[in-house]
Amino acid sequence: MKRSYLRFAIPLIVFGVIALFLFKGLGMNQREITSPLIGKSVPSFSLPLLQQPETRISNKDLLGKPYLLNVWATWCVSCRAEHAHLVTLANTHQIDIYGIDWKDERPAALNWLQRLGNPYQAVAFDKVGRTAIDLGVYGAPETFVVDRHGKIRYKLAGPVSPELIDETLLPLIAKLKKEG
Repeated sequence: MKRSYLRFAIPLIVFGVIALFLFKGLGMNQREITSPLIGKSVPSFSLPLLQQPETRISNKDLLGKPYLLNVWATWCVSCRAEHAHLVTLANTHQIDIYGIDWKDERPAALNWLQRLGNPYQAVAFDKVGRTAIDLGVYGAPETFVVDRHGKIRYKLAGPVSPELIDETLLPLIAKLKKEG
């Protein structure tokens, strides 16, 4: 009798543990990635500008005030979905937005910005993808909120939406501006 009880109890316990982990995972916001870089400096980079390849931009050039760093590409469908929202945010002049064009073709990216509008103060061209790897990017778009000291304060995997701008980004931006 005792053996038959254990025969059913052990699989039931294992199932319960698995179900608990799955249930906990369903409650997580998959877009808010817990990055090991939160609270750390943006990894060092020096990349050519998309529009002026002879000129380089580095993480040190961006110090002094909070900014958004948006990793995007023309081949990315979600990047297209978020682009109008980034243009709208840029037009509020509440924060500077810098872009990293990731593993893309320069002519396609230039055409994209000309047709859809350019929300970026500057766009770094990461043809090889090394800087994106250093940032822990695994898919575009990804957006980082960076404080005036160059520390990453927030990371979003997926497209920026009006709700996210209003409920998360703008309050965080206001907080970072007060800290400065």
